[in-house]
Amino acid sequence: MAGAFGTVFMPEMAITWFDGNGWSTPQMVASDSIPMHPGAHVLHYASTCFEGLKAFRHDDDSIHIFRMDKNIARFQHSSELLGLPAMQTETVTQMILDVVRKFASEVPEPPGSMYIRPTHIGTEPAIGKAAAPSSTSALYILLSPVGDYFSGSNSTLRLLLAENAMRCAPHNGMIKSGGNYASALQPILKARESHSADQVLFCPDGLVQETGAANFLLIENNELVTKPLDESFLHGVTRDSILMLAKDMGLTVSERELSIEELVERAQKSDAEAALSGTAAVLAPVGTLLHNDQSYTVGNGKAGKLTLALREKLNNIQWGKASDDKGWLVKV
Repeated sequence: MAGAFGTVFMPEMAITWFDGNGWSTPQMVASDSIPMHPGAHVLHYASTCFEGLKAFRHDDDSIHIFRMDKNIARFQHSSELLGLPAMQTETVTQMILDVVRKFASEVPEPPGSMYIRPTHIGTEPAIGKAAAPSSTSALYILLSPVGDYFSGSNSTLRLLLAENAMRCAPHNGMIKSGGNYASALQPILKARESHSADQVLFCPDGLVQETGAANFLLIENNELVTKPLDESFLHGVTRDSILMLAKDMGLTVSERELSIEELVERAQKSDAEAALSGTAAVLAPVGTLLHNDQSYTVGNGKAGKLTLALREKLNNIQWGKASDDKGWLVKV
């Protein structure tokens, strides 16, 4: 599989169009282009949202999609918050199943997977609607076969703590929209240049939130701490899964506010671990925190044993190597 993560695509995708009155019958089309007016709402006012989920190949060659219902529910909510046309759960579900079935033979063996990218965009040609939603839209499902995110490495990340900075507008945080990722890009680029940081951990009002593309977790003294759900940040499906598995492992899960001061203090404990959760990496270990021109090592600076255990536990469910007691997998 050539190309960087997420740059290889299946030749066809599933698509449906909303014309202002109703949705067209979904169909398979070439995935290399979309006919769209240069004045389309999405190109000027960022009326776009998407999802990221995965299909996995099991030892018996069956294909299973992980937590599709949860991703579709978030997809619908993002569309609603952007004022995009409402979609039917059954239609989106069937589109995902149809396109994954069509390319089932291309789903890689573990640790690879088929990355599924449902996308919803406003298509109305209307450059005068800066303060109004698009009345027409397109909804499509892209597939991208991906390999191991870690490529055999358990190297840890360096995070710059950005005090009083925000990833995006607080009322937009729950939306998985391209605009939110764009707003975090410049702080991340500056952090890489000035501090050799891998990511920025946004901490508005001195309270730990998330990075530009992942939720943040601290583990110390058998307690997993992460920000409680509100509209200011993304409600990660992987985050939700990890919290459930952590409880099963006997960890105390605390969804509460975490100040920079508490994070820095606890991160330096010998048993401390920190990680970023997301679809691509599941859990990416954090080894260094950067704040006020000082560097703080998290635990021993290496991937923590609980972080690795949680990642393995989730991977084993996804790969069919452990029982799916929670009903997270849908067989294609």
